[in-house]
Amino acid sequence: MPPGNSAPRYEQEVYMNGLAWHKPPFTFQSDQWEEEARKVLSANSFGYVRGNAGTSETYNKNLAAFQRWSILPSRLVPSFKDDEGRELMADATTKVLGHELPFPMAAAPVGVQKIFHAEGEIASARATGGVGIPYVMSTASSTSIEDVAAAHDQGAKKNDKTPVRWFQLYWPSREHDDITISMLNRAKKAGFTALFVTLDTYTQGWRPADMDNGYNPFIHPDRVGVQIGLTDPVFKEHFKKKYGKPISEEIGDEYGITQAGGIGDAAREWTYTIVPGHSKSWEDLEFLKKHWDGPIVLKGIQTVADARKAVEAGMAGIVVSNHGGRQHNGGVSSLGVLPRIVDAVGDKLDVLFDSGIRSGVDIIKAIALGAKCVLVGRPYIYGLAIGGEDGVKHVLRSLWGDALLNLHLGGQRDLSEVNRDMLIKEDDLFR
Repeated sequence: MPPGNSAPRYEQEVYMNGLAWHKPPFTFQSDQWEEEARKVLSANSFGYVRGNAGTSETYNKNLAAFQRWSILPSRLVPSFKDDEGRELMADATTKVLGHELPFPMAAAPVGVQKIFHAEGEIASARATGGVGIPYVMSTASSTSIEDVAAAHDQGAKKNDKTPVRWFQLYWPSREHDDITISMLNRAKKAGFTALFVTLDTYTQGWRPADMDNGYNPFIHPDRVGVQIGLTDPVFKEHFKKKYGKPISEEIGDEYGITQAGGIGDAAREWTYTIVPGHSKSWEDLEFLKKHWDGPIVLKGIQTVADARKAVEAGMAGIVVSNHGGRQHNGGVSSLGVLPRIVDAVGDKLDVLFDSGIRSGVDIIKAIALGAKCVLVGRPYIYGLAIGGEDGVKHVLRSLWGDALLNLHLGGQRDLSEVNRDMLIKEDDLFR
């Protein structure tokens, strides 16, 4: 391809390396990433990342929803040209939450990443920084806010990218507003520019896979999933007052129970602080607006009514999401409700999407149905499991390249041409 084409460079690299009989270390078949991860993960770790709520009804609906939409390709569409007359590939740049992004994709907030790879969030942050997409950090991370920010900057600097990172909040109960403020201040100081508030995880869903394994990573006597709390000065002071001594590395008995003050006690105390068991109210959002001066995004919206309330509450964005089917069983598919929500509020705030993205074509369909940006969760965690930082980069670059090639082949030259006119419901073709 002539210079000036933005992608898919990854595909070109693979084929050029193949001339010297060098095969890539990871598969490009996205439907095999999950199985590759299963091979290297423990039953506990794989059960946690792959597991869903109840019978997986919501999860299955998420995946099936993408199959219900088909792309109508346009032919004989001349490519756009640059100032020197060179033909270009599809331009997927976009603006989301005030940031110019090269591609409408971000890494979704996923916690406890050290159960998938020794470097955990550090590897994911470096990878997303290097690829050039936003990283959304989970409150349930096994790495501190400050260390994730440093890794993200490191990855971006190494590859001359502009780092964009957002912080996801599991919101402590209002009696712990001081802890919430401390987290927000730390995130802001560390360069996180938007706050994503997860609404559907004030208590953990009914997850049979985890229960079969008797495994909840957040209450074990270690730092997995609770490192933000164990590095937070306000939480540590709260813990010292309650237990009469600072957090120690004492592990305790076979259940992680100590006399008081051990790391197992701290893990459980932090978990019950950020997952308090009961929901906040719409009125409580005023507290966050007071203590966060950047965009606030509500993650977990599934109805038009709640989307409209988000607009009324002055939110900058929403994520149409059902937590990938991990929390509430029997719910609607996120892709199914996306068009209705976009029609209702899409011109009033940024509508992002997650739940079910498994390929570049899935990304195209979500954008065509009105999402400004998609969040990718399980796929990049599978990449983390099979290859650490390189595995995460592989998954993200694969999804990006897959999407760009399909846009180009479908005759869509930039995201303004990615809309519902290019889609049709497959079932309608057989009426």
